Amino acid sequence: MSAQSDLERMYCEIVERGGGAGLPSMADFKRNDPKVQALLLRQPAKRLSLTLPEVAAKPEPKPKPERKPEAATPQREFAKESVSEPPIAQGLADCRLSGELIQCPNAAYTLAGNRSLASLENGVLEPGNRLGIEPFDGVRNDDEAVRGYLSAAYDRYIPKMLAIGLGANTMSFTAFHNAFYTLESGGVDFSERMDQTYELLKQDRKTLGVKARYHDELPESLAQCVTIDRSIIVCDNVGTNWVFVRTK
Repeated sequence: MSAQSDLERMYCEIVERGGGAGLPSMADFKRNDPKVQALLLRQPAKRLSLTLPEVAAKPEPKPKPERKPEAATPQREFAKESVSEPPIAQGLADCRLSGELIQCPNAAYTLAGNRSLASLENGVLEPGNRLGIEPFDGVRNDDEAVRGYLSAAYDRYIPKMLAIGLGANTMSFTAFHNAFYTLESGGVDFSERMDQTYELLKQDRKTLGVKARYHDELPESLAQCVTIDRSIIVCDNVGTNWVFVRTK
């Protein structure tokens, strides 16, 4: 599989120079967001005295996802062409988006960034803190079963990324969904590979600093948002993901 970006070319150089131990395969590496790719490469690049390329401050515009009203259990929708503004999900209809704040009648949520190592809870980077997504035991062509599985898995993934201070490095649900199908169709267990990636990120967090944020882009409306639980709202435009955490 050929390299198509500076980060992918850096991955190839690291592997060619014998520093790829612990890195995922090129196919799996490509499925990660560029910010996560940079995190994965930072430590092996440092060992080889290589300078990582800059991650683009602002991604290229992506088509907006169409979202339908949600039932009590969130059911995410994927990007589709639409001629009208999609509706706001149930539970957010009375809320207001204002920059880095989502204000609801009885709660407020602020945009989560990446946190410093010193601010993390004790033990979150230790082996006992695992991502812990259950393996999928259904049929991949059963769309309803896959959606239900991925919805539950994503609801676990987001808080776990917040726990290790990577609120600005999360995958969108669309990317999560695409990774599932790509991995599983290639004979790779999705839950196992996600666990492995989480362990790599934990190890990097012990020695590598992260920027609080990588761009100034913000969601355009609450139509791009869904609730994960009473404490977390996630918004995305397919290309960019934002996590808002309850503050009161």
